Amino acid sequence: MNQDLRQQIEAMHVELSRIDSVDPQSRTLLITLLGDITRLLEQSNGDTDQHNLAERLDELAVHFEADHPSLGAALRRVVDALGKAGI
Repeated sequence: MNQDLRQQIEAMHVELSRIDSVDPQSRTLLITLLGDITRLLEQSNGDTDQHNLAERLDELAVHFEADHPSLGAALRRVVDALGKAGI
């Protein structure tokens, strides 16, 4: 895995650990996206899946920016790192 991507995912985990509570819908989205990221990193070959993942991560970042700005920023950095890694 690309070192920058690894660092950004680790930073996102740190931000997640700082949050006291997340609404059930956001929690479900985060879990689904984590699974999607893991799957794409393992196979790294579906452009449509990759585009959809980046789009969903970006939407989730917007969702979190109001209540959890540091998590929103962390999600955006993951999107950027995925793009730089060609994923």
